[in-house]
Amino acid sequence: MAAAGWYHRDISQVVAEELLAKAGRDGSFLVRDSESVKGAYALCLLFQRHVYTYRILPDDEGLLSVQTIQGIQAKCFRTLPDLIGAYQHPNNGLVTPLLHPVHRPRPEEDSDGEDARGWGHTVPCPGAAPSSRTHIPQQLHQRLQEQVHSSPASDFMGFMAEYLTLHMHDLEALCHGHPQLRHLSTALATACRALHSEIDFTLAGLETLARAFDPPVSPRSPAREQGFLSSDPDLELLLNKIYIVNHLLSSLEKKVLKSLQEMVTRDNLALPSVATTPLPAARPLAVQNFEVKVGKSQRTALTVDVESGTVTLTKQGSGSPEEVIPQDKILQLIKYQSVQSKVRLVCARENQKSLSRDFIFPNARKREAFCQLLQLMKIQHSNLDEPEIISVYVGTWNMGSTPPPRSLASWLTSRGLGHTQDETTACIPHDIYVIGTQENSLGDREWVEFLCASLKTLMAIDYRVVALQCLWSIKIVVLVKPEHQRRISHVHTSSVKTGIANTLGNKGAVGVSFLFNGTSFGFVNCHLASGSEKTHRRNQNYSDILHSLALGDKRLGGFDLTLRFTHLFWFGDLNYRLDMDVQDILTHIVKKEFQALLAVDQLSLEREKNKVFLQFSEGDISFPPTYRYERGTRDNYVWQKSKPTGMRINVPSWCDRILWKSHPETHLVCNSYGCTDDIVTSDHSPVFATFEVGVTSQFVPKEAPGSSPEALACIEWESIEVILKTTSRSKCYIEFHSYCLEEVQRSGENSFQNCDIPGFLKLGWSSKNLPVLNPILPDLEYLGDQHLLLSIKGVESCESYGECCLALSSAIGTTAQQFETSLFHRGEETGSVRGWMRVRVPRGRRGTRERLYEWISFEEEDAEPAAEPPMCPKPPPQRLRSRPRSLPEPATDYTNPAYFIFEGIP
Repeated sequence: MAAAGWYHRDISQVVAEELLAKAGRDGSFLVRDSESVKGAYALCLLFQRHVYTYRILPDDEGLLSVQTIQGIQAKCFRTLPDLIGAYQHPNNGLVTPLLHPVHRPRPEEDSDGEDARGWGHTVPCPGAAPSSRTHIPQQLHQRLQEQVHSSPASDFMGFMAEYLTLHMHDLEALCHGHPQLRHLSTALATACRALHSEIDFTLAGLETLARAFDPPVSPRSPAREQGFLSSDPDLELLLNKIYIVNHLLSSLEKKVLKSLQEMVTRDNLALPSVATTPLPAARPLAVQNFEVKVGKSQRTALTVDVESGTVTLTKQGSGSPEEVIPQDKILQLIKYQSVQSKVRLVCARENQKSLSRDFIFPNARKREAFCQLLQLMKIQHSNLDEPEIISVYVGTWNMGSTPPPRSLASWLTSRGLGHTQDETTACIPHDIYVIGTQENSLGDREWVEFLCASLKTLMAIDYRVVALQCLWSIKIVVLVKPEHQRRISHVHTSSVKTGIANTLGNKGAVGVSFLFNGTSFGFVNCHLASGSEKTHRRNQNYSDILHSLALGDKRLGGFDLTLRFTHLFWFGDLNYRLDMDVQDILTHIVKKEFQALLAVDQLSLEREKNKVFLQFSEGDISFPPTYRYERGTRDNYVWQKSKPTGMRINVPSWCDRILWKSHPETHLVCNSYGCTDDIVTSDHSPVFATFEVGVTSQFVPKEAPGSSPEALACIEWESIEVILKTTSRSKCYIEFHSYCLEEVQRSGENSFQNCDIPGFLKLGWSSKNLPVLNPILPDLEYLGDQHLLLSIKGVESCESYGECCLALSSAIGTTAQQFETSLFHRGEETGSVRGWMRVRVPRGRRGTRERLYEWISFEEEDAEPAAEPPMCPKPPPQRLRSRPRSLPEPATDYTNPAYFIFEGIP
C-alpha cells in the first residue's frame, strides 16, 4: 500500500477530533503523527460520540504495536497498513474495530493553482514500500530542493516542481526511442513566458544607451528583428535574445568607460577628489529643553541633562533657574491617561514631605520624550551592575527585490508616519535592533554590513551581530550594543518553508531566540501567502510556522511556541488585506479615516475570531496602509497588476505588521509604531516599533547558601479545575515546568470528571492530587519574577490538550489567590483553567525593592496620588477574568462549561 487516505501526517488533536466528528459513525478512525514521541503515531477512533486515542509505538527493531490496551497481548507489525488491517477485526482490545477510515480533506486550490498544503499528491504511508515509479520523482524533487535552498526564483521552481510530477511521461517516451522531452520543453516555455517581455524591455534600453556612446548600434540578428514584439514562447528565439543581451552587457561598460576617458582628455577636465566623511565619535546626549505649562497659565522651561542627572525648572521670562532637581530626588513619574500630554513629578524635599508638580506638554509625543529621557537618566545613574530595563527596536520591510537606498535613517530612528519618536529622543540608541526583511535581494554578508554601517553612522556605536537567519530572500538580523554581548546566551535560529507544498522557501518564516540575562526573547519574521482571497491559507501558514519553528529551550518543545518566551515578537509581511472596494479604501485613506479601514482588516477580523495570534498585542495603527505604493513615490497607490492570468487587484492594505505576546505580569511598553514616508524603492513602506522591556538577571541572595538553616518557599494548590474543548474521555494529569524548579513536576490523575456537555470535558483536581512545589530559591524578590508553565496531558496518549502560563507574583502571600486563564495548543484555544494557589515565602526572605521601570505609573485625572509614594508602588496585578471565546455563551445553568464552580464560592 503506497499511500493511505487515513494517514493525516502532523495534524493536531483538535483537527483530528473535528474530522471524526464530521464523519459521525462509530468505528471512524484516522492516524496522525504523535506529538509526544518522535517516530510514533496516534490512532484516533470514534465511538459513542467520544474520541479514543491510542499510541502506536515502534520498538528497537522498528516494529509497530498499539499500547495501553489492557488484557490483550501486544502484537507487532512491520508496517502501519498491516497494523490497521489487523485492527479492523473485532476483539483486539479497542473500544470498537476500525471500520470507517476518515480520509484527508482535499485541499482547495487558490487562484494560482496551488493548494493550501501541497499539490494534492497522495501522502506516502509510513512503513509502506515506495514503488519504483515514484522513487525517481522523489529523488529528483529532493535534489531540486537541495539546489534551490537559497534561490528566490519561487515561481520558476513551482513550474519545475510541477514538471517532476509529469516527467515519467518523458521517461516513458525516452524508453520508446523519442528523446525530444516534450513535457520539459512545455514546462520551460511556460516558465519563461514572462521573460520575453522583460528581455525586450531591457534590450531596448541597452541598445538606446549603446547608441548614445557608439553609434551605430551592433547589427541585430534576424531573430531579434523578427521576435521583438512577438509573444511566441519558442525557446530558440529566447536564446537568441539572451545572447544579444549578454553581448551588449559585456561590451557596454568598456564602451562607456572609453567614451568618458576621451571626454576628460579632450576637454581637460579635472575630477574632484571625494573626501570621505569620518564617522562621528561616541557622543553624549545633548541637553533637551521642553516648554510646559504649570497650573492654568504659568509657562515654564524644563531642561533635562541626562549626563549630569538633573532636571532644571526655569520660569518664562526669568533668566535664572527656579529649581534644579537631581535624579535621585525624583521619586515617581505619573502619566495621566485622561490627558495624554500631562505628567506629575513627585520629588523628595529636605526635612519635609514629598512635593508633587503637574506639567502639561504641548502634545503627547513631547510628554513621552520627556519620560523616556528621565527613564534613561535613572538607568545611567543607577548603581546596578545589570540592567533592569532595555529598549528593543523591531523593523520589518518587504524590499521588493530591489536594493535599499543609501540611507535608512528614518526607518532606524522611527521617524515618519503614525506613532513616531520625537526628534529629541529619535537618535537615542536602542539596546537591541531586530531587522526583518522579505524579498531582500542583497547577499547575507552585504546586508549585515550595510545595517551595521548605517547604525554606526547614526549612533556612533559598533553594534555586534547576535544572529542572522535566512530563508531565500527572507532574512532576520539581531544586533546588540557591545556592552550587552556578554549578556546574550542560548542563541537559537530556525526557519520554516510554507511555499508550494510547504517545501519552497519563497514564503515562510525565520526566527531567532536567546536569553538576555534571565529573560527569554523570541523573534519571528515571516512572509505569508499573498492575495486578498487567501485568508485561510495565511492562517494555515501561521499554524505551520507555530508548529514547526524550533526555537527556545528544547525542554519546552512540547509547549506552544507562544508560551516558551518571556517576550515573543512576530512581524513581517503578513499579507492580510482589506475587504473593501478599492475606491472606497482610497477615499478613506485621503480622509485619514483609518478606523473604518481597520474594521475590514483581515488580520483584525481573524484575531477577533480567535483564528490567529491569540492573546497577541499590536500597537495602535495611525499610519496609512503600507502596501501597494507606486515605486519612487509615496503619493500614489498602484492597485492593478498585470499577470499572465489577467489583471490582478491588490488593494492598499496594512500587510506589514508587528505584534507581540508576553508572559503575564511582565513589563513591556510600546513607545512607537509607524512607517517611513521617505523610503520609496519598494512598493512596501518600512514599518518600525520600539519597546521598553523589563529584564531580569541572575539573582544573588543576600544570605549565602548554608549560612543559616535553609528555609524553603513552597507553591501550594487548593484546587484546579479544567475545561477542555474535546470529545475525549481520557483521564489527565498536569505537568509543571519552571526555571525556578529543579525538575519537571507532575500531578496525579484528575479526581473529578464530567463530560455531560457535548464537545467539552470538565476535569478537577483536589489538593491531595496536586504536588507542593519547592522553588530552588526562597527569596521574594526572586520569586516575583518567576512563572509556571502548565500542560494538561492525557494519561493514555501522554499528549497535551492545552498549555498555559501563570505568574507567581500575584499568588505570593499567606492566603490562596484565584487564577483563571485560557489553555492553548498549537496556536488554538483549547479550553480554560481555573484554580487557587498560594506561594509561601519564609519570613526572613521577604525583602524586595522597586524596579527602575516601576517608578513610572499611570493615573486617572480625578485620582490624587499619595503624597508619600509607597515603598513598592507597583499596582496589584490584574488576573485574567475573561471568558475564553471558544467556549459556549454563558447561561444561568451552573453546568455550563464556561463557568468553573467551586464549593462554597458564589
